[in-house]
Parts: sequence; structure tokens; C-alpha cells
Amino acid sequence: GHTFGHAIETGFGYGQWLHGEAVAVGTVMAVDLSHRLGWIDESLVKRVHSILKDARLPTVPPESMTVEMFKSIMAVDKKVADGVLRLILLKGPLGNCVFTSDYDREALDQTLRAFCKS
Repeated sequence: GHTFGHAIETGFGYGQWLHGEAVAVGTVMAVDLSHRLGWIDESLVKRVHSILKDARLPTVPPESMTVEMFKSIMAVDKKVADGVLRLILLKGPLGNCVFTSDYDREALDQTLRAFCKS
């Protein structure tokens, strides 16, 4: 969730949210994208969401964050290589992660639109 989380910290302003709060939301967004890609099932999405809610952590980004803000900030993330954003996503059971640039960009757009009002 750090890539999405760092975008929140940058876009919303450092210090507005705790780092862990931003990463929690980023984790929910990464899990959402993993599900959209068909890499994990709905039960895992619900489990992660429930764990973070039980910990009283936010699960949606600030309303001021837009799709374009996420895209422009993530485009300069340290995980960008050769102009392509690499993400850490779940693939399979909880704990199985992949560091990849091999994902459907439309699925990323769908995730961003699902979490942003504009």
C-alpha cells in the first residue's frame, strides 16, 4: 500500500495524515486492484478491509484526492522503471505478493475511479 499511500501523503500534504493511515488506505487500494485483476478473491478483500476498520484505520483516501493527483504523483514514484509504474500487489492467499509492472492499466484506472470522486 505504500505507492498509493505515498501519493496520499504527497497530494494531501505531509503531516495531514499519519504515515500508517495513508498506507492503510493504500493497502485497501492495492487489494482492490489485485481483486480487479482476478489475482485474489472477494473474501480476501473483505478480510483486509475488516482488519483495517477494526484497527480504526481509514480505508478511503481524503476527498480532495483525485484520479489525476494519484496518477501524476505515482508517475514519479521511486518504483517507476523505464517510465512504467511497478506495484506490489497480492496474488493468491494473503501474504503472497508480487512486485510487478505486468498489470492491466485499465484495472488501475478503475481502482482509482472507485476511490476518488473525480
